[in-house]
Amino acid sequence: MLDRVLFFPVTPFDAEGAVDLDMFAAHLAQGLAAGPGGVFVACGTGEFHALEPGEYEALIRRAVEVTAGAVPVYAGTGGALPLAKQFSRAAQAAGADGLLMLPPYLVASPPRGLVAYTRELAAAADLPIIVYSRGNAVFDPDSAAEVARIPNVTGFKDGRGDLDLLGRIVLAVRGALNGSDKPFQFFNGMPTAEVTVPAYKGIGVHLYSSAVFCFAPDVSLAFYKAAECGDHALIERFLSDFFHPLVELRNKVPGYAVSLVKAAVRLRGLDVGGVRPPLVDPSPEHVAELERVLAAGLALTSEVAAV
Repeated sequence: MLDRVLFFPVTPFDAEGAVDLDMFAAHLAQGLAAGPGGVFVACGTGEFHALEPGEYEALIRRAVEVTAGAVPVYAGTGGALPLAKQFSRAAQAAGADGLLMLPPYLVASPPRGLVAYTRELAAAADLPIIVYSRGNAVFDPDSAAEVARIPNVTGFKDGRGDLDLLGRIVLAVRGALNGSDKPFQFFNGMPTAEVTVPAYKGIGVHLYSSAVFCFAPDVSLAFYKAAECGDHALIERFLSDFFHPLVELRNKVPGYAVSLVKAAVRLRGLDVGGVRPPLVDPSPEHVAELERVLAAGLALTSEVAAV
């Protein structure tokens, strides 16, 4: 079972736009030194949408090598069903421990279609799967309970933020699995998830993915500690000084949830390159604003550590 903060590394590109595996290994090593609970490669922050299967498999192989069994390695999969199956098999061949099922390509899918998609993907590789409710992949309580019964579906990640619906999904899944000994976990998968951690905890969802861990694991872990200890005053300071300003900046341009993270990794000293189209890199003025937000988060973290 997964625990602690989950690390979703970026995918570095070199000056020619090719995947930079050596920089990826350096990025992973820095993150692993901070102590995440798992590594999720080639997912949203890792620009899964922009990778071809060979690049994807090479990234997962390198992640498996670098982590050396220290934490589980999960890989993103999704898109058109035949390609999703190809990605899933490549992840298994590369040594991944599990899969995060990203939404199917473009189409708005009814819940029963998502169940069928999940069943076919679950049969394509012998790996645990976390399904992701986000964008055009919208599960309801009945479909979530149905996919939870699939033997190798072991988690449900929510990236929609509809807490009323998620609360009903949690209850439906727990009811469907009642009496079984199947391990199953729920995840907060909202962009900049720390902003919604208190609300998600209220309905029993404690795990979350942290994009901030990519570039400021010290800030991410300090917030995690405050959340685990129930230090509400410190949580509010982190939210007001760092996370809310970061979200305001993120919301200025579509795709900044990824490209701002890469820019922040560069600000911290690793040249991971820019993003692939159709995403765009932050403007100089937005990078300057990001630098100010990051400095505030680091200053607060240093203050807390000194107490």
